[in-house]
Amino acid sequence: MQATENPLYASVILDHAIDQELDYLVPEEMRNVVHIGSRVEVPVKHSMRKGTIWKLKQMAAATTPKPIEKLLSEGSILTQDLATLAEWMAKYYCAPLYKVLKTILPSSIRSHMQAEMQTIVKRNLSLENLAETCQTLRRTHPKQAAVLDIVFSHPDGIFLSDLLEKTKSSVSPVHTLVKKGILCLEKDTIHRMPAWKQDYFLTKPKTLNPEQKDALGEIQKDLDANSFAVHLLYGITGSGKTEVYLQAIDHAIRQKKGVIFLVPEIILTSQTIERLKSRFEEKIAVLHHRLSEGEKRDAWHHILSGEAPIVIGARSAIFCPVPRLGLIIVDEEHETAYKKTEEGPCYHARDVAVMRAKLSQATVILGSATPSLETYRNALEGKYHLSILSKRPDLGRLPQVQIVDMKQECLKQKRYTLFSDPLIRAIKARLAKGEQTLLLLNRRGYHTSQICLRCSYVPSCPHCDTSLTFHLSENVLACHLCDHRSPALTLCPSCSHEAPFKFRGAGTEMVEKALYALFPECRVLRMDADTTRLKGSHESLFRSFRSGKADILVGTQMIAKGLHFPSVTLVGILHADITLNIPDFRSSEALFQLVTQAAGRAGRSDLPGEVIIQTFLPSHPTLIHASTQRYIPFYEEESEVRKLFQYPPYIHLIKFVFSGPDARKTQDQAEAIRSQLIRVLPPSFELLPVIPTGHAKIQDQFRFQFLMKTSQVTQAYRWLLPLQKQFKNQEVRCLIDVDPISTFF
Repeated sequence: MQATENPLYASVILDHAIDQELDYLVPEEMRNVVHIGSRVEVPVKHSMRKGTIWKLKQMAAATTPKPIEKLLSEGSILTQDLATLAEWMAKYYCAPLYKVLKTILPSSIRSHMQAEMQTIVKRNLSLENLAETCQTLRRTHPKQAAVLDIVFSHPDGIFLSDLLEKTKSSVSPVHTLVKKGILCLEKDTIHRMPAWKQDYFLTKPKTLNPEQKDALGEIQKDLDANSFAVHLLYGITGSGKTEVYLQAIDHAIRQKKGVIFLVPEIILTSQTIERLKSRFEEKIAVLHHRLSEGEKRDAWHHILSGEAPIVIGARSAIFCPVPRLGLIIVDEEHETAYKKTEEGPCYHARDVAVMRAKLSQATVILGSATPSLETYRNALEGKYHLSILSKRPDLGRLPQVQIVDMKQECLKQKRYTLFSDPLIRAIKARLAKGEQTLLLLNRRGYHTSQICLRCSYVPSCPHCDTSLTFHLSENVLACHLCDHRSPALTLCPSCSHEAPFKFRGAGTEMVEKALYALFPECRVLRMDADTTRLKGSHESLFRSFRSGKADILVGTQMIAKGLHFPSVTLVGILHADITLNIPDFRSSEALFQLVTQAAGRAGRSDLPGEVIIQTFLPSHPTLIHASTQRYIPFYEEESEVRKLFQYPPYIHLIKFVFSGPDARKTQDQAEAIRSQLIRVLPPSFELLPVIPTGHAKIQDQFRFQFLMKTSQVTQAYRWLLPLQKQFKNQEVRCLIDVDPISTFF
């Protein structure tokens, strides 16, 4: 983005609190180097604040604007499409512009974090002379000789930190050798880019079947035309969507275009890196929230410079500053992880990807075996181009699916049981063959609750309105909303008796222990929020299971999303109907997607697959459709229900969530805002009553909500942005969520 000719004034958006542009004088020495998107430090009252230049102009709104104090960035850190995208997001998601920029720009970029420098040790002599010098010093100065031995094996130089680690000595011998002129020290930038340190054998593109060829051909046409287009790649699990992605990326790279590849979960990042690194020699940048601030900073600048034309990442990677952006891929576009819900702007990365592509005249691929109803309806209406992959390549077959009625299993075993007889037999068969099994239970912990048998007291979180989950490994009761922890009960706080306690419900931790009891010889890995807290834990568990170091992988929904394990031939889904207990209009859709995606992990190579679905609702139509991957009949039935009750995709929702420490004041504030909206909104906007949210209290904050239904969502900001500016209640917070993924939580 270029500055206007000799700009005199700059409109600056501050990083915090002030929701308006402030005008400042551009000092003479800065006039040729400032840009829209430059980072600056400016005076505000009696302090200095950081901000981003949003406009450059010849006239200022203020009569005597203060000068910019300091220029923090050498150039712009925003591309033109990102700046325009920020304006669209502020309006569509009804959020202040400063919050949008805070979302788009990583904190390491906003804080102007510097590149990390490290000292490199290099030789000043030829290798022959270095070897002679080393021999001379070996008897008289063995520590110096040890240093030279390491330097000799690194002719292009070695980091000083690595050298000291290898020699197990201090820096003194190195400095002595520098003084003698034998070695020299140089400073160099460290590239904190994890994906660059991994090497893979390059592979060749696979031969596409006719359906894949047709899909790729349509995508290539739009890439060649440099025109905006959205392609829905709807393919059953294992149908080869990834190969279409890879060949589309290859086409874009040949045209010198940048690529953004979004995945819904961090666990899929390493698998995607592996696939891309084994196909392309170009440098790849990775962006997700588990990276350090330094890694994010380096990735951002390598992307902005064009050094890394391919970007892989989770939700926030959609904002990376890719020059000449040509292709955006949103894998598993239906996943709720693409939606931000914690604070405004509550954007959906899939929808932002479509808008960013429109602004950049780029092509978008939305891929899924279970498209969201909104996306599929857009395809049926012709807004998106629909490509269908209806079969697996190389004569691969869908797994055989069996639905097991757990009511009958419990009657047969005369007690509640985790595993049905068919599932136990199937696991035994896989262990005997050396094949792998994947077991899904979308509930972590050991037991879901502890109960006093004398007075029926159930321990709940003191800060949230939910019962505490028992975790056996730590012997604690934990809240899965705020992470409050307390020891498991031995004395009932309600009746003060050492009453017998009973545990109820099962989680992944119990499944893991039960498997060892049933199959002592088996090797089990567990993947859930408890086992993946540390950085790199996803990749470690993924690689361990894929390399055959475990027979069974137990996990929550994170293991059902796009993972490819060639040796997995059995998938067991425990308590498949768990999501139907949530009173939300998307419950059936969430169940269909979870079961279909989990079932698709079985039989993805030459070995036939089997899926066993355990449920207490064996005749539920959603489970029947999911068991056979019949998406279109499910879509037709579900869309009729949505249309009847006026829910997405036939209407837009806006959710208003109010939270505060006092329940009455919070509810009163919600009622007041709703009443105010009723007075000013046109009849095309329908407001539902104020109700408590699904979790009415989280972290000592009481929560109430109401919904707005409208077909004119793009016009809502006209009434909602002024409302936000009026909302000055410091005790009660208001969150506006446009197109929410849930009306319950």
